[in-house]
Amino acid sequence: MKKLLFSSLVLALVACNTTQGPGAGLLGAGGGGTSTDMKVGAGMDAYKAATVSDADLKNVSLQMRARDDKKSMVPAGDAYAKRLAKLTARHVNEDGLSLNFAVYRSDSINANATADGSIRVYSGLMDKMTDQELLGIIGHEIGHVKKGHSMASMRTAYMASAGRKLAASTSGVTGALADSDLGAIGEKLVNSQFSQSQETESDDYGLAFMKKYGYDAKAMESAFRKLAALGGAQSGLDQMMSSHPDSAKRADRMRDKLAGK
Repeated sequence: MKKLLFSSLVLALVACNTTQGPGAGLLGAGGGGTSTDMKVGAGMDAYKAATVSDADLKNVSLQMRARDDKKSMVPAGDAYAKRLAKLTARHVNEDGLSLNFAVYRSDSINANATADGSIRVYSGLMDKMTDQELLGIIGHEIGHVKKGHSMASMRTAYMASAGRKLAASTSGVTGALADSDLGAIGEKLVNSQFSQSQETESDDYGLAFMKKYGYDAKAMESAFRKLAALGGAQSGLDQMMSSHPDSAKRADRMRDKLAGK
């Protein structure tokens, strides 16, 4: 995490030394500061944003989820919600994590997890997958939370949005964010991709999750086979999770690991 914070800070400091906008930096408000003052002020802003705590980022994630849940979440009595609740009942406290699960009504073949432990599965994905395949995908998403990938993505999205300005304020990010700020952060998250190593790590976590609970571990392979048939990198899930390696190769890898290769 220290390496990530340092890298983010360096990038932000470089940016503030090459561009200046109206009111940039703590001393820039009102246009009364010198160019040097503005650069120093902007650098301090970047430092504060880069050191936003994990707790604050979880708070932002919770606010973003609440916003999206109001728009897309199916009610508890819906057949999709009942199916997911049955599959995930034993996993709300998983591997030291406090998780919550819900279904978004959408034709997209998608699922995602945020830093606060919220995992959302789209109805379009549920239509294509068996229960065991869904559990494999859920295990994969839990892996993104457990391994810190979702937190890292949230930090990047926050830094690239209006969050940097909010983090630089004296009040920090503990208060409620504006709907437009949450929308901007959410858009950054949707358009982001995990690295190949992060995907591989989460695939392995998902496979171990399936074995741990006696689920059908072969469903990890079959889920990726289905995604490959649906269009690989063009499917909603692969766009979210990254297409490197693509679904067919991920399926092959799951097959080989199950065979002990």
